[in-house]
Amino acid sequence: MQNGPKTVMSRRQHKPAASFAARSMRWTSSAARPDPKGPQNAQRSYERYLALARAEAQSGNVIGAENYYQHAEHYFRSMSSDRGTT
Repeated sequence: MQNGPKTVMSRRQHKPAASFAARSMRWTSSAARPDPKGPQNAQRSYERYLALARAEAQSGNVIGAENYYQHAEHYFRSMSSDRGTT
């Protein structure tokens, strides 16, 4: 038989390399700058992850946005427990 199995080409679109470079520049090692513990740190982290989630959502990366939203929710709950309410 002359016609063998057909190869299916993936139609996934890859993001440009610049978006990966931009994401990798956001993070620095936590060992390089230790964060103080406490409610102010939780508030700052909450706002940071919320901003990252919104940026990912605007760029169309729904999965990345959900990941950041989940991190933000963790810090939101941490802030609530620091105040004595759950």
